Amino acid sequence: MRPRNDEGFSTITGAVVIAALASILIGVLYVGAAVVARHRAQSAADLGALAAASAQLIGDDGCEAAADLLAGAEGSPRISSCIVDGEDVVLRIAVSVRLGGFGVRDAVAAARAGPVEGEK
Repeated sequence: MRPRNDEGFSTITGAVVIAALASILIGVLYVGAAVVARHRAQSAADLGALAAASAQLIGDDGCEAAADLLAGAEGSPRISSCIVDGEDVVLRIAVSVRLGGFGVRDAVAAARAGPVEGEK
């Protein structure tokens, strides 16, 4: 049995399709923001670990050197932990990312740096 009046069906279908596309677009934007924050965290961890290892080699506090380097960095990376393991430094960084309805989450990355072992 076919409905007698189907006026407005295209309008409703169009509105549903537009809402679905908008939802998908918003989801893609949130995923993109999370990926960018993760890359920022990894870059900050790499640079901070290198700075800490360099400072450690000359006798300074490596964790303090990493904190000084990251203090003025864009994206407000925070040091979650800084562990001196012999001559190596292991640095964990967190960068906050706002994900709309999902709240504010942290993108976390870790890096290890130290002197290169010589050939034997």
